[in-house]
Amino acid sequence: MSVWHGRLHKRKPTGGRKRAYRMKNKFEMGSFPTETTLGKTRKKISRRRGGNIKIRLQSASHANVSNPSTGKTEKTEILRVIKNPANVDYNRRGVITKGTIIETSLGTARVTSRPGQDGLVNAVLLQKE
Repeated sequence: MSVWHGRLHKRKPTGGRKRAYRMKNKFEMGSFPTETTLGKTRKKISRRRGGNIKIRLQSASHANVSNPSTGKTEKTEILRVIKNPANVDYNRRGVITKGTIIETSLGTARVTSRPGQDGLVNAVLLQKE
């Protein structure tokens, strides 16, 4: 099964059905989201449109954590996923997406990169309240 980003199935402004006048095209093809989890680092490289390459991070064990007060960035181990505000199901399953709060050896951090699109986990250390 594949994801399709075509518009042949839409309805007319009058409410009538639009009939498909052609088959699906390769450039309309999509893909399923990569749900990055905590574990041994696994990457999947896929060719995208225009010959571009997308590195999909399937599971991650380390993150590049930046400390805004000192301005330094360190590669640290991800201990656990605390919260994922993007999706309640992702929160339960521990999926890492942009905006996820993770616990690292340096402290709690918020993910600023898109692991399923970029192939790495970048995060910013949260200030203690």
